[in-house]
Amino acid sequence: MSNGKSLNIVLPPVGSIEAYTQAVARIPVLSVDEERALALQLRDENDLDAARRLVMSHLRFVVHVARGYSGYGLAQADLIQEGNIGLMKAVRHFDPTMNVRLVSFAVHWIRAEMHEFILRNWRIVRVATTKAQRKLFFNLRSAKKHLGWFSGEEVNAVAKDLGVSPEVVREMEMRMSGYDASFDPYSEEEDSEHAMLAPAGYLADTGADPAIQLEGRDWETHGAERLRQAFTTLDARSQDILQRRWLTEQKATLHDLAGDYQVSAERIRQLEKSAMKKLKQALEA
Repeated sequence: MSNGKSLNIVLPPVGSIEAYTQAVARIPVLSVDEERALALQLRDENDLDAARRLVMSHLRFVVHVARGYSGYGLAQADLIQEGNIGLMKAVRHFDPTMNVRLVSFAVHWIRAEMHEFILRNWRIVRVATTKAQRKLFFNLRSAKKHLGWFSGEEVNAVAKDLGVSPEVVREMEMRMSGYDASFDPYSEEEDSEHAMLAPAGYLADTGADPAIQLEGRDWETHGAERLRQAFTTLDARSQDILQRRWLTEQKATLHDLAGDYQVSAERIRQLEKSAMKKLKQALEA
């Protein structure tokens, strides 16, 4: 957990969440005095065995917290794993002199890791990115379990309870009620209504326009010709440096070129920068 060391948690081999739950439930719970003594050993002596015992004795609590997030459609094993990470972070930051039990301190770290995991994986497009949106997401979802779809009065009541505007509540409710949709969903019938409603059924492919393709090729040819002309305005050394640094498959390093020209790598960098500037000026002329 520090000094380059890591905390290894070893549990008996288990084949399911149920077996894991039973295994962690058999780990003895620490008394107040045992917990304080182990926390002091960790803080004062960086005792990783003490840290391991503190973590192991609270794994059952992580399972308990993870069950509260079972309605998000995510695997319990993943939630428990994220919660265990939060528990280990809490153990590392726990101060036994504050007269607070580790379980009370760790719950915030455990929930924070689970919340971040849920927000990353609940939808392909994240529904909450700011701290305020994260808080609203979990509070609003909890309220929706009891109220279902919100009426105007319920929106105002939730907004008042959470200290946000009704518009913010409506926007988050809209985000939460959305779903991930494929850009081009598979359908056996090409002319089916489902296929035609997909963006691929009504968005134009501008790249297939012959005029646009011809314009693009002309622009590339014109740009390449101007670059060649600008390149010829450079001195031989600058051309060689740019050629070997950027225009070959196996690019040379500054030190390679420094050895060839018997100058410092910094001098090569300066010459390269100067050559790039001259090229840019020639292209903009």
